[in-house]
Amino acid sequence: MLSYVIKGGNKLNGEVINSGSKNSALPILATSILNPNPVTFYNVPEIEDIKTTIKILRFLGCKIDKVCDKITISSCDINKTEIPEELMHKCRSTVILAGALIGRFKKASFSFPGGCNIGARPIDLHIKALKKLGVRFNENKNNIICKSKNIYGTKINLDFPSVGATENIILASVYANGTTKIYNSAREPEIIDLANCLNKMGAKVYGAGTNKITIVGVNKLKPINYRIMPDRIEAGTFLCATAITNGKIRILQANPSSLVNVLLTLKEIGCKISISNNTIRLIAPKQLKAISIETQPYPGFPTDLEPIFTALLTKAKGGSRIRENIFENRFEFCKELNKMGAKIKIENNEREISIKETNEIKGKTVKSKDLRGGASLVLEGLIANGTTIVEDAEYILRGYENLDKKLRKLGAEIKLINKK
Repeated sequence: MLSYVIKGGNKLNGEVINSGSKNSALPILATSILNPNPVTFYNVPEIEDIKTTIKILRFLGCKIDKVCDKITISSCDINKTEIPEELMHKCRSTVILAGALIGRFKKASFSFPGGCNIGARPIDLHIKALKKLGVRFNENKNNIICKSKNIYGTKINLDFPSVGATENIILASVYANGTTKIYNSAREPEIIDLANCLNKMGAKVYGAGTNKITIVGVNKLKPINYRIMPDRIEAGTFLCATAITNGKIRILQANPSSLVNVLLTLKEIGCKISISNNTIRLIAPKQLKAISIETQPYPGFPTDLEPIFTALLTKAKGGSRIRENIFENRFEFCKELNKMGAKIKIENNEREISIKETNEIKGKTVKSKDLRGGASLVLEGLIANGTTIVEDAEYILRGYENLDKKLRKLGAEIKLINKK
């Protein structure tokens, strides 16, 4: 079992380089299945979800060459279309591989995906949409078997702007006969990155970043080199980590335009924010201000940063509130924060929390329950009196590259240990 050991009390100061986006890299790696030509991706983060995806691609028959943040993938020899159950359970985003397999081979087999336990997150939106494209589904024990004679362009209205469902439809429709139109599509920057990557290959994806995306089917794709966008959730995490410790930071190689709502929220809390090209600077105030936050699909406040801001607001003067509108089980981490002295109350059928200012946070042994909730415990440990041990750090490693090393560079006392 991996654990972070943190001695709190140090201000964070300095600069950090933003890693490549987890939520962008995963679907972009899936595009390699569609393209029988070699593709090279840069700025791929060194995180566990990427390692799991690479294992699946190799199992399917892809040849992969990885050097630091550069990955070259050749999928011309893919000889399987079944995603192993044990790997599928490690990462929810592996379901995106199904759309790519269906798009190229007209078949795929997979189990229900795993990942963080933050709510039901059903894949019924994916299945409903793919059925409209002409895909037939059968369930065999724990496996979902997908087959299609062909993929036919059609109109798809999503009941909810699901990022994963939008990505799966795009991947499955690249080679479709005719034109596919997605209404109420997700608008996240990672969707734009996926579309830009596919279009560079020769696909025809229009409207990414809006609520209507059009995919015109093509016959072939070409080899490319592509650089993945920066991780906006990692950037937001480091901004909050600095704010909670009353420090100063510069985040290099960031993408400020993807963080507009987050940066405005940090200003509302009292932080001084300045932007220059792809650099974000933050100076924390002496006293954070209490606010209310409500998570929404992009361009609203991101659900992935809700746990991070929860930790931050334990130091805000007065009472804050956060309402979660995306996942119904996102507040499990609050119980662990309360063990450290936080004053968080879960209300309204676990959809809303109230946060009171905390005078003293004490170092404790706490457990990660999910990726972002685990990161919130690390932030709280940075300001705790004494030593905090965050167990089950494997969750956190799924989405943050070298978190402990980057925090140490900024002045934190933190190390990752293997507790046997």
